[in-house]
Amino acid sequence: MTDNELLLALSNILDVKLKPLNERMKRVEIMIENDIKPRIQNMESCYTSTYDRYQNGITEIDALRSDMDVVKKVVTEHSEKLRLSCHFTGQE
Repeated sequence: MTDNELLLALSNILDVKLKPLNERMKRVEIMIENDIKPRIQNMESCYTSTYDRYQNGITEIDALRSDMDVVKKVVTEHSEKLRLSCHFTGQE
């Protein structure tokens, strides 16, 4: 048997052995493209939008905290003024 005949025989054997693997790989690639990839993109979209909402919520909470600090300060000042006013007028 010549080298070329051996190479041809090996090539034919590999083709027969690898054919089921190639077919399986094609099925896996199709499944990844048609099923898994869209699902991953959907999950990414959900997580991204949730992250954006949380990020906006954090900004809003920080603003509310600042507003509440101002309200506390004003209420405390007004309460003190009212207490003093009532004390000087004899009302309590």
